[in-house]
Amino acid sequence: MVVLKFFELQTDFFLPLWRRVAVIAVCMGWSVVEFGNGAYLWGVLFVALAVYALWQWFFDGWPASDAIDKIE
Repeated sequence: MVVLKFFELQTDFFLPLWRRVAVIAVCMGWSVVEFGNGAYLWGVLFVALAVYALWQWFFDGWPASDAIDKIE
């Protein structure tokens, strides 16, 4: 389904750990900015995006992480 592919974060682009951490940090940082400006809806949306990314990359059992272990 096309909609599900749009939200798929487990791609090869995010294999380096620093990219995953940077995306989560930027989303959380931007949510602090939005909460500080009183835009609570945008703050909640960016927190939700960060939590979704955190779940996909670190807790969902990313199958591509097995390939990295074999390479190293």
